[in-house]
Amino acid sequence: MKAAVYYGTGGPEVFRYEDVADPEVPDDGVLIDVAAVSIEGGDTLSRAGGELGSVPHVVGYQCAGVVAEVGARAGAFAVGDRVVTVGMDGSHAERRAASRSFCWPVPDGLPIEEAACVPVAFGTAHDCLFEFGRLEAGQTVLVQAGASGVGIAAVQMAHQAGARVLATASSGARLERLGPLGLDQGIDYTHSDLVAEVRRVTGGRGVDLVLESVGGASLAAAMACLAYRGRCVSIGDAGRGGPGMVDVGVMRPSNATLTGYFLGAELLTGTRAHRMVADVLDQVAAGSLEVVIDRRFPLSEAADAHAYIEGRHAFGRVLLVP
Repeated sequence: MKAAVYYGTGGPEVFRYEDVADPEVPDDGVLIDVAAVSIEGGDTLSRAGGELGSVPHVVGYQCAGVVAEVGARAGAFAVGDRVVTVGMDGSHAERRAASRSFCWPVPDGLPIEEAACVPVAFGTAHDCLFEFGRLEAGQTVLVQAGASGVGIAAVQMAHQAGARVLATASSGARLERLGPLGLDQGIDYTHSDLVAEVRRVTGGRGVDLVLESVGGASLAAAMACLAYRGRCVSIGDAGRGGPGMVDVGVMRPSNATLTGYFLGAELLTGTRAHRMVADVLDQVAAGSLEVVIDRRFPLSEAADAHAYIEGRHAFGRVLLVP
């Protein structure tokens, strides 16, 4: 099969488009012919400096396609089924193997490209808002990186739950596009001090919940945006600003909470998160949640796709198509 591979981490230019061996179908899973790859933020971070599970390495968390082979314990999956899969690597290729615990049937009527964008972004947003963030109607949430996949999903879900939704982005134009999805107040972080602006628009109170995906110095700023008993859920380091440091002593007077979150850990430790993702897929298929696809690149142009994302040009998901 063809795959976008690299032999060492670095910038997008490390990608090579080469022939590699097909992955083996797992006993408890499936082998799929990939139809669409959703490039996740973690994919770009892994390519830039993550561990190489093999050399050449095929990066990538998430993709969707059609089942080509099934293992002996694949459960209800059968050859020809449309599925979306996640895993620690292997999505940037023509074929991908995945355990059934990390596979979901694509609901009837849902385009496979849209399905390819759902589990990581929408599952992460849902868990961070409700399972870990405990968001309730009438509360206020701040979504960092509102134009990202997780951000776009979170804005919609929080709005539908009856929350007031604030979000950050790098331009007014990107914030305007979030308005129809449920954004109440946008903050252009390139022109505004985040903490001061959040305090201003909330009348000095702050927000009940922050979904923080930027990391670095942004983490401390997010904590400073919290209202009394506010919660911050940290989900990534997209800003690449190094470790985020928070003084616990600053958190005590307001009884604030900081939680780290990784969807993969939830999928590994039980069936709750798997059922949640299946439900979200059904909501997308029904039209109550919208997947926003910014641009599609051929798999052979993975380097250009990663560079496009890192240039902060995208609004929504960027796909690779084998």
